[in-house]
Parts: sequence; structure tokens; C-alpha cells
Amino acid sequence: MPPKKKEEASGPPPLIGRMGTNLKMGIVGLPNVGKSTFFNVLTKCSAPAENFPFCTIDPNESRVPVPDVRFNHLCDHYKPASKVPAYLNIVDIAGLVKGAHEGKGLGNAFLSNINACDGIFHVVRAFDDEEIVHVEGDVDPARDLEIIHSELRFKDLEYLNKNLDGLERTVARGGDKKRKPEYDCLCKVRDLLNNNQWVRNGTWDAKEIEVLNQHLFLTSKPVIYLVNMSEKDYTRKKNKWLVKIKEWIDNNDKGAMVILMSCSIELKLLDMAEDEQATFCKESGVNSALDKIIVNGYKALNLCYFFTVGKDEVKAWTIQAGTKAPQAAGRIHTDFEKGFIMAEVMSYPDFKEYGSEAECKANGKYRQKGRDYIVDDGDIILFKFNAGAGLQGKKK
Repeated sequence: MPPKKKEEASGPPPLIGRMGTNLKMGIVGLPNVGKSTFFNVLTKCSAPAENFPFCTIDPNESRVPVPDVRFNHLCDHYKPASKVPAYLNIVDIAGLVKGAHEGKGLGNAFLSNINACDGIFHVVRAFDDEEIVHVEGDVDPARDLEIIHSELRFKDLEYLNKNLDGLERTVARGGDKKRKPEYDCLCKVRDLLNNNQWVRNGTWDAKEIEVLNQHLFLTSKPVIYLVNMSEKDYTRKKNKWLVKIKEWIDNNDKGAMVILMSCSIELKLLDMAEDEQATFCKESGVNSALDKIIVNGYKALNLCYFFTVGKDEVKAWTIQAGTKAPQAAGRIHTDFEKGFIMAEVMSYPDFKEYGSEAECKANGKYRQKGRDYIVDDGDIILFKFNAGAGLQGKKK
């Protein structure tokens, strides 16, 4: 009987985009759709928010803690001297306009700011207000979605054609076999873009993804659509534009996440004390959308985290989903990875159920894991390492 073929190593499929833990979500949209107001309430800081196009010229950047009841429970249990949650990095990018890829409306600088981000919060305006001008003259969310969609696609096409010209000379005419896979992949990208599709909507194998990650196309980034509604429409969860928005997304970005919000309500809640917020939400029947937006923005970047706990500190350590135990240990200290011996792991659900580390151990829920263990989101971990590996690296 012939020997079985060695199975390929299991693990998550390769992802399009930068690898790392310091990734960013950029807030993108036309001028005056509520981007800077959203940024202000999200980060509780004061970026300019004025009623004229291009109020935001330089990108504002901040970070916001990721809300998590698990983190809160661990802090309540250990009552640590230091509490460090996970953070999502947010960039407020100035409004794009039709023709931005050709440089209109300061467009090229803004498109480069999008390139520096790893995911997109696409804010679209679905409210009428005569006092807030619309750069296109009237409110039409489906048209606005198409403008941004097209501008990013056109910019990718411009970049792609420059690169393909050189590759065509060396591969198609010069017979360079080494770069043929890259040329074939970029031709596939060109076909997608010319058919009004984004790179992210294509089907790619691991080798093609390696090529895409050398180029980082704007249209390869994950997108979450945020529909900014009036206070009245958000409260009743009805809006005359929602059907058209859904139709556009179904046709152009099927399966993408859409989150309804109201910057007007978020601003109100921002100025209230915690008990006032609770009363307002109960009486009006509305809730803030910010927690949902932050959590899903973090997940869109393929990020998760594990916890280290104790009386001194409870901390969430950001890693990319699919990270193995030694590399997770390296997030704490480079020498933890070098001298890795094992990870002692409790899952958060087990910890909550049994109430303590001792009870988890007593019930067989305290596990010892080796180098091949893939860390789960919310794991509570104590790393064992060989101090002889040399504590010479700097703490991260």
C-alpha cells in the first residue's frame, strides 16, 4: 500500500494586506458626510468639523479602546494596578470628490492617506439638512457610494498600468519567466478593475496573494459601510435611502458589513453622564453604534488578542488571527519567543464559568500548549520560557 501523502500544514488561509498588529482603519467618504464628527465622537477628541468641503486636510489620527466585557470582568476579578485594553487605530481622512484620482479637490494626497491605512470605514450621508452643503448638490447615497468606489478603482488602474507596462516588456516580450506569475496576477487584477470590481472581490490563491501584498491596492482593503442618518430616522430605523443603499452594496460589494448610525445622536450621548446616557437610550429606544463599529473594525483587520492577568496588570495583547503561541509570546518580549517552552492557557469562557485559575486547574481546564498551538481570541495565557535564551531584547 503506497504511503499517504503528507498533508499540508493546517492553518488560516493567507490574507491580502499588511501583516502586523499596528494596523489602521481610515474614515473615508465625500466631504460633509459626517466623517470628522464621527471621528470626534469615536475618539472623544476635537478634530475640526466645519460646514465646508476639505475642512480636514491633514489626516487626524488617534486610537480608541476596543470595548470588551471579558476585559472588564477580568479587571473586576483581579483589581489590577494597571489596566491596558486593546486599541484600534483610527485615521480621519479628508473628503474625496469625483475626479480625485486625477488630482481634483486635493485628491492625490488623500488617496495616498488611504494607501497608508489597512481597512476602510466608508461613511455615507443619508440625511437631508439645508444648512449642511453637499458637494454634489443633493443627497444621493447610492451615487456617493459609486463615486468613492470608482475613484479608488481608477487610482488602482492608474498604478497598475504603470507597473504592467514595464512587466509587459520584460515578460511578454522579453521572456522573463521569473516574473511571469506576477505579470499574470496583475493582468487578472486589470480584468477585475476594468469590470468595475475591486481586487478584494476576486478569488486568489496563496501565490497570487503574495504578489498582491507587494502592491497593496486600495481596492484590496476591507470595507465597513457606515450609514449616517438623521436622529429621527435612526430612532425609527427607517430611511428612504436604505433600499437603494442595500441594492448598491448587493450589486457591488455583496456580503459587506453595513452599520447604521447617527452622528447627531452620538454627539448628544457624548455630552451626557453615564446615568443620563442610560436613561436617554431607554426612553428613546436607541443605542450607540460606536461599540459595534469599533469591534467590527478591529475584526476587519484580522486582529484579535489574548490576555495576561494578575494583581499588577490585566492587559490585552493584540495579535493577528492565526498567530501561534511562540509568536504571541514575542509580543510581550522578544526573548519570550526565543526561549519559548510552553503556554499555560485558560479559555475565557472556562475562567468565567469556574471563577478562578485554581478552579480551572481543578476541573482540567488549565492546559499546557506547545509551539504549534494557535492562540484563540480571549485566551488567558502564562508563558514559560528559557531564561538562558538571554533577556537581551527590548520589551515591546
